[in-house]
Amino acid sequence: MVSEFGRPMGGRIREVMQGSQVSNNYWRGISAALTGFIMMLIFVWCCSGCAGPGGTAADRIGSRAGFEKTFLRTREFTLTAFWRSSQSGVPLNLYIEGDGAAWISRSWRSDDPTPRDPVALALAALDPGPNVACLARPGQYAAPGSPRVDPAFWSDRRFSPAVVAALGEAADLLLAKTRAKGVNLIGYSGGAALAVLLAAQRDDVLSLRTVAGNMDPEAVNRHHRVSPLAGSLDPMDAAMQIRDLPQLHFAGTEDAVVPPFAAGNFIRRQGGDEQRIVIVPGAGHGDGWRERWRELLGRPLF
Repeated sequence: MVSEFGRPMGGRIREVMQGSQVSNNYWRGISAALTGFIMMLIFVWCCSGCAGPGGTAADRIGSRAGFEKTFLRTREFTLTAFWRSSQSGVPLNLYIEGDGAAWISRSWRSDDPTPRDPVALALAALDPGPNVACLARPGQYAAPGSPRVDPAFWSDRRFSPAVVAALGEAADLLLAKTRAKGVNLIGYSGGAALAVLLAAQRDDVLSLRTVAGNMDPEAVNRHHRVSPLAGSLDPMDAAMQIRDLPQLHFAGTEDAVVPPFAAGNFIRRQGGDEQRIVIVPGAGHGDGWRERWRELLGRPLF
């Protein structure tokens, strides 16, 4: 058969088929390369968030600060804590760590929420108080051989009643270890939400400080266009319960993760005492706090 252009149709068909095969091979090669690249990125991300590097960083910070590392068994979880004590009968300054490496992406949960940069622990290490401790969250710095934690407890249910109860039990164990009397709570990022919820349930909390604190998770999630939490308590609902508790909330002007409006919303829910908010110029979510922490820690509470 001859085409209208005078070339054999069979040859034309073979050329088209060969061209199609080359094109298919080309796109298969591109697809394989992209898949390999994405898998490499996921691998690197997972490794950077795994217990090894995160745990090593935390152990190094804890060792330099003279902290003892311990695993606290509660009814629901085994929580990791770093602590030191030098004087009984005085308050315990108890820090609660942030969410850590809880998410690989906006919709993909991590297998290990151990923070790559343990900010709360780093701040605790700078605290000159006689009794200081830092509590990790469920799944962070997991003890060897400890039961696997359901990832829901570092994602949708990270502020759930079960997590708050476990932190309360761990606080009791640390109070017994340090023989301290009373608790000053300091929460970083998502740990601030838990500090609020814990303060609302205890009668031995003397004060509350938050750093880059997510006290309004619903508004922060709307801001980032992610779905609301399911199975978590809302610290905004506890705002009035701790209205009379001395407190101070630090927010960074450059914090794109938890913008200052979260602290502002919380204070407005309490009645709007703007003295309780300190806006720190140049501070981001994880940076800009260490070098200023001792000065900020000395600020009066309201």
